[in-house]
Amino acid sequence: MNRPWKLTALSLALASLLLAACGKSSPSGTSPSASATGSFGVTKDAAIAAELPASIASAGTLKVASDASYAPDEFFDTDNKTIIGMDIDLMNAIAGVLGVKATYTNQIFGGIITSLKAGRFDISISSFTDNKDREKTVDFVDYFQAGASIFVKAGSTDTFTTLDQLCGKAVSVEKGTTELDDATAGSAKCVKDGKPKITVLSFDDQNQTNLAVVSGRAVASLADSQVAAYQVKLTNGQVKVTGNYLAPAPYGIAIPRPTGAVLGSGPLTKPIFDALQKLISNGIYRKILDKWGTASGALTAAKINGVA
Repeated sequence: MNRPWKLTALSLALASLLLAACGKSSPSGTSPSASATGSFGVTKDAAIAAELPASIASAGTLKVASDASYAPDEFFDTDNKTIIGMDIDLMNAIAGVLGVKATYTNQIFGGIITSLKAGRFDISISSFTDNKDREKTVDFVDYFQAGASIFVKAGSTDTFTTLDQLCGKAVSVEKGTTELDDATAGSAKCVKDGKPKITVLSFDDQNQTNLAVVSGRAVASLADSQVAAYQVKLTNGQVKVTGNYLAPAPYGIAIPRPTGAVLGSGPLTKPIFDALQKLISNGIYRKILDKWGTASGALTAAKINGVA
C-alpha cells in the first residue's frame, strides 16, 4: 500500500533491517509514549464519553499495548520512541471522541492478550485478526479488514500464491500471529499429502521476519496483505509480494472483559464501539485510512466480535 513517507524514515527502517538482527527499534516493555495525534478535527462527544468506566474517565488516559513493528499499522517514528501508524491515528481519534488521551507501550505481539488479561493495559490496537479463539479471552471492536499475502526476496523467480506451494521451503512468520497458525497448519497438510514439511521460522517481530527473507534464511514470508505490501517500501524494494493466500478477515481492537463474563460485555467495549462508529459516520475514519494508503480495507460499519 502506498502512503506519504519521509526518506529519513525509510533510511532508518532499512538500516535496522540490514545491520541489526534484533530488528525492533525499541525493546518490548518500553515506557509508555505519546503518539503524533495528527489533525483530523476530532472533538469530544459527551454522551459517548459518559459510557467510560469511572476509573478511565477520572484518569483521563487509555493505556494501549501495541507491537510497533508492523508498518504501516504501528511502528516507530524516526525518533525511535514515538509509535505512529494507521492504528495509532485511529486510536488517538477514538480517544479524542472519548475525551481522554491514549498512551502506548511497545509489546511483543504474542504476549499482548495475556497482558490485557492481567490488567496491565486497558486495550490493544495491534492488527489483531478477530477470531473465535481470541474472543474466548477478549472482546473485539472490528475496525478494518485484511487478507494474508506471501512475499519473497525481490530477485526470486518464485511466484507463490498458495501455502501448498511452500512445502519443503523455509518460511518466516511473526510469533503469535494467525500467519504462524497458517504456516504450521500448512506444514502439517504438506506432510499428510506426502510432501516435505514447511520449515516454519518464527520471530518476535516483523522486522526480524523480514530480515530472514532479505538474508536468504527464509524463501518466503507471510503477513497481512497491507503489511506485506508495505514491506516492499520498508525494505527499499528488497522484497516483493507474489500473491494473496487468504481472503480478507476483520481486524479488531482487543478489549479485556472479566473472566466468565458474557461475550461483548467488556467495560470498554461499548464506548470504543460507539466512538469508532462516530468516526466512520463523520468521515474521519476514512481520512485516516487514506493518509496511510490502506482504504481498501475500510469497513462501512463498526462491529463487536463480528467474525463469522
